[in-house]
Amino acid sequence: MFQFFKRVKTYVGSELNAALDKAEDPVKMLDQFMREMEADIREAETAVAKQIANEKMLKKKFDDASQMAEKRQQQAIEALEAGNEDLARRALEDKKIHQGQAEAMRGAYEQAANDAQVLREKLDEMKQEYQEMKVKKDALKARAESAKTRTKMNRAMSSIGSDESRRGFERMEEKVLQYEAEAETSEDLRSSSRSLDDELEALKAKSAVDDELAALKKKLGKE
Repeated sequence: MFQFFKRVKTYVGSELNAALDKAEDPVKMLDQFMREMEADIREAETAVAKQIANEKMLKKKFDDASQMAEKRQQQAIEALEAGNEDLARRALEDKKIHQGQAEAMRGAYEQAANDAQVLREKLDEMKQEYQEMKVKKDALKARAESAKTRTKMNRAMSSIGSDESRRGFERMEEKVLQYEAEAETSEDLRSSSRSLDDELEALKAKSAVDDELAALKKKLGKE
């Protein structure tokens, strides 16, 4: 009768911790535990409902037998008052049968009522334990997610400071410096080339001015 209470005990204390230690994914394992506990509770509720139904059935049989015994008692009195002793005797005989049935049903009913009460208490304990485990599950899931996040961050941070990453960063820095040096060199070359062109242009401009000046002097007879 109490077999359905057995599994739920495996989720308490060290056994739960051992299960989590072996699990690849604690979050999934916790959800599985809760589903199994919910199944146990549903099974317990069914058993309690059946026991209560059995208690009510036995109670009805006890009440019916008791009422029939009382009825035969009254009928025996009425038969005697009517002067029918034989009928009164048979009524009393049937009364004793119903009294025996009532006594038997009383014992069965009281036992069933006691069992139903025990099952109700066990079911209440299971539901309370389930709620406690649900709270613990939520806390453990939050801790597991937090731990996963911290692990990812730590791995990311450790990879940032690794020798390979640092060497790669230094290589890229050298390339940038090289690009900058090449750019400066090309600008210097362009600048020097521009200076030469400017001097040549200036020379041409000076020659033209000199020619124009000589022509003007000639015209004015200054030569």
